[in-house]
Amino acid sequence: MVDVSQHEFVPEHTVLEDEELEDVLAEYDIKRTDLPKIKRADPALPDDAEVGDVVKIVRDSRTTDTAVVYRLVVT
Repeated sequence: MVDVSQHEFVPEHTVLEDEELEDVLAEYDIKRTDLPKIKRADPALPDDAEVGDVVKIVRDSRTTDTAVVYRLVVT
């Protein structure tokens, strides 16, 4: 079986620690539930991601070199 999370086209996914999450939520003045969602079954998620975690995704971008987005893990 192929591990798609290791494929070169899948951007880096990292589970945020509580301290970093609080900084992100304060910076954007939002609640955790305001974030876009990602399903726990998504094969790109790290194995340690659980429902309720927030994942930081760093993608390549043609305009800004890299783009950072955040997703709330749901069922």
